[in-house]
Amino acid sequence: MRIIRLAIAASAVIALASCASISSLNADSLAQSGQLATQALMLSDNDVRTLSDKSCAQMDSENKVAPESSPYTQRLNKISKQLGDNINGVPVNYKVYITKDVNAWAMANGCVRVYSGLMDLMNDDEVRGVVGHEMGHVALGHTKKAMQVAYATSAARSVAASSSGMIASISGSQLGDLTEKFVNAQFSQSQETAADDYSFDTQKKKGYNPSGLVTAFQKLATIDGGKSGMLDSHPSSPARAKHIQDRIASGK
Repeated sequence: MRIIRLAIAASAVIALASCASISSLNADSLAQSGQLATQALMLSDNDVRTLSDKSCAQMDSENKVAPESSPYTQRLNKISKQLGDNINGVPVNYKVYITKDVNAWAMANGCVRVYSGLMDLMNDDEVRGVVGHEMGHVALGHTKKAMQVAYATSAARSVAASSSGMIASISGSQLGDLTEKFVNAQFSQSQETAADDYSFDTQKKKGYNPSGLVTAFQKLATIDGGKSGMLDSHPSSPARAKHIQDRIASGK
């Protein structure tokens, strides 16, 4: 539940040099920026999954992962069975991070992470709605675009892809920068609405009541005025709750 502004990648990369005057940029540096932007946009599905594998492993190493015996893990396991074990054929790997932060995200490689702070705030129906939303970003290709932009604007942009299209080795600092930009990425209004609808439709097809999305958005709207992290979304949480309420009322 974040808003990614997908500006043209070339502009995003060149903007990194905005602290220097345009006159100080020679033809070679401008050409290199353009090449890096093009490279980011040309990341294949396999490239994105490889970067996602690395980024997810990085996040797991930096956070406290709830063990299998944890009530949080047992809750998420129950919820995950309701959502399914794959996204467009990609196996899903669910884990909980023990933290007070209220957040959840998913990556193109099927890595789904839910923060215990969010699970403390919400009941199972609400968590299912939120996790379904994050899975929607993967299913609809939003996370691939998010990774492309994160790559174009991170230190990892200096790493060249090999002729086979696979991403070359990335240093720990480069990976950390890339991962931070991806996890903090924000999605556009149309992407957020599409992911909301994906969660709604998935739950309806599986026979679950999608009304948890409504109360999840209502709860999110009360935290810090809906201004931080996954809460900083457009349209606003109340507007998103109403959208789902309207779909429930219409039966469509």
